[in-house]
Amino acid sequence: MKTLIENDWQQVLSDQFDQEYYLKLHEFLKEEYETQTIYPNMYEIFQAFQWTSYSDTKVVILGQDPYHEPNQAIGCSFAVSPGVKLPPSLRNIYKELQSDVGCTPVNHGYLKAWADQGVLLLNSVLTVRRGQAYSHRGKGWEQLTDYAISALSKKGGVVFILWGNAAKSKSSLIDTSKNTIISSVHPSPLSAYHGFFGSKPFSQTNKALLRYNERVINWQLPTVVDEMEE
Repeated sequence: MKTLIENDWQQVLSDQFDQEYYLKLHEFLKEEYETQTIYPNMYEIFQAFQWTSYSDTKVVILGQDPYHEPNQAIGCSFAVSPGVKLPPSLRNIYKELQSDVGCTPVNHGYLKAWADQGVLLLNSVLTVRRGQAYSHRGKGWEQLTDYAISALSKKGGVVFILWGNAAKSKSSLIDTSKNTIISSVHPSPLSAYHGFFGSKPFSQTNKALLRYNERVINWQLPTVVDEMEE
C-alpha cells in the first residue's frame, strides 16, 4: 500500500500523505484489502493520477466511487478495462457523445485516450467493497480528492464536468473566475433522461478550452485498444 504517484501529482499531494486522516485511511485500507474483496486492485488506486499528471490536466470528469462489481474498476471514473461489458452509465455517456459531437460509439470502456489528452478521470472516493456502492465513503478519501480538486482550481484554466449531486457538491471547491464548471444530472439510467441527454458537455468543454487557449479534446475513442497500453 505504498503511496507513490510517478508524476507531479506526488509533489502536489505529498503533504496529504503525512496527515492524520490519511494515515488512518491507510490503516483502514490495509485491513480491508486483507479481509474483504476491494476494488480496484491496490496497484490501480491512483490510476487516474498516474494517467493524467497535474500539469497536463485541463478537464476533470468527476465520478463518485469505483464500480463495485468484479473486473470493472480500474481506478478511473467511468472507465473499464478492454473486453469488459460497458456499464449502463458509460453507455449513456457514449450516446450523448454521439449526439453532441458526432463520435462513433465504441464497444469498449477504456478511456485512456481521453486521459492522454489531459482529462483526469477522478472519483471522489477511490476504493469500494465488492457489491457495496459507496462503502468507503467518509473514510478519508474525500479529503484527499477535495485537496486535488482545490489544487487544480488554483492552477486555473480547467474544465470540471460534474454529473449528479455527489459531483455537484464539489462546486464550492472550484474558483469559477478561473475555471469552468459544466454540470447536469448523472448519466445513470435512473436520471439520464432528466437532463443528461441533450446537455452537450463535450462540445461545451471544447468551447471552454478554446477560451483558455488550450487544445480541444478529440473525444473519439479508438475502436481497437491494446490492454498493454497501461
